[in-house]
Amino acid sequence: MNKNHIYIIIAALIGVFVGYLIFNNKATDSHVHAEDDTTDQMWTCSMHPQIMKPEPGDCPICGMDLTLAEAISEGLNANQFKMTENAIALANIQTMVVGEGSSDSNNAIRLSGKIVENQESNAIQTSYFEGRVEKLHVNYKGQQVRKGQKLATMYAPSLIAAQQELITASSLKESQPALYNAVRNKLKLWKLSENQINSIESSGKVQENFSVYATVSGTVIEVLSAEGDYIKQGQPLLKVSNLYTVWAEFDVYENQISQFKIGQQIRVTTNAYPDKKFNSIISFIDPVLDTKTRIVKMRVTLDNPNSIFKPGMFVSGIVLGKSTENEQLNIPKSAVLWTGERSVVYIKTNPNEPVFEMREVSLGDANQETYAILNGLKSGDEIVINGAFTVDAAAQLQGKKSMMNKEGEKIQTEHMDHKNM
Repeated sequence: MNKNHIYIIIAALIGVFVGYLIFNNKATDSHVHAEDDTTDQMWTCSMHPQIMKPEPGDCPICGMDLTLAEAISEGLNANQFKMTENAIALANIQTMVVGEGSSDSNNAIRLSGKIVENQESNAIQTSYFEGRVEKLHVNYKGQQVRKGQKLATMYAPSLIAAQQELITASSLKESQPALYNAVRNKLKLWKLSENQINSIESSGKVQENFSVYATVSGTVIEVLSAEGDYIKQGQPLLKVSNLYTVWAEFDVYENQISQFKIGQQIRVTTNAYPDKKFNSIISFIDPVLDTKTRIVKMRVTLDNPNSIFKPGMFVSGIVLGKSTENEQLNIPKSAVLWTGERSVVYIKTNPNEPVFEMREVSLGDANQETYAILNGLKSGDEIVINGAFTVDAAAQLQGKKSMMNKEGEKIQTEHMDHKNM
């Protein structure tokens, strides 16, 4: 055997040895990774998703074969759970940060309220004589009325008799001036004008129908009679309000009352005109507390020459208040799930990931849109305000604490213990 053959055999042996070392290490690494992957995998039941086991087998509840589930997210507490971005988008789940928007760095307090008519500018248009409404010339809400405008035409039997008395007394005004003046004054008390009285006297004819005229200008906010109604003297026809000024009424909770006083500055905004801010002062604070809602009404008078504010419109008010150690938190009613015994909300525990956890809360006072929170939340917590039922369903499916499952994973343990008996 020559030297070249020896060199070739030595080189081949060296290559086989090196290859063994390389591929053996790769196989070992692959085995280790496979073991790691297997360790991270969990198995669940398609009928009972709350069952999670680290190895394949049978469901302890129904006996079905367990199937491979998604890996459990690392770093989650026992009752935290994660939802997919797709599920969150489909359910339109929305969150808000508690305390955000309720106050600012100057300790400003945000209040909710609505626009109502200025009752000082309201007027009731009545009939000054008894009769039947033949024609109602102003007959719907929102209609503009001017002072002196004809409101209704009425048939008034009592006025027919009074007109006959005037015609008779006019022929005796020289001999019996007191009687003549008494008859004229009687018609004036029924709000007949001088021109109407003179027309009846000069013509000598009795009129059957008479008009009722507006005594003030404004907007009709309520129609109180209809054509064909027989109304008595002093009975209302219309309710009219002058909307050149309106009231903004705000709800103030019992523990906030001390922070407000008459004459305090307030800034009013509305969703209808978000780019406009209206400055005013507090003009009235109700001295009586509503025992059902535990709130008082606070009132602000607003100028309204261009009819920007309309009765029924929701508004917000910002008032500079005193800072308090225990600032009251308010959350939307849509965030609260109520079982009759417990009130719960869902918190997004990680601002960067869809990780949620149930939290029991104690509710305080309520208004039309929000609950006051006594315990369970703090300023800065991010809570679910839309889609809370969907989040609760996800918690139940994963065996976590939920609205109907107060103990969370305890249910899963009970099922497994029962199966093993």
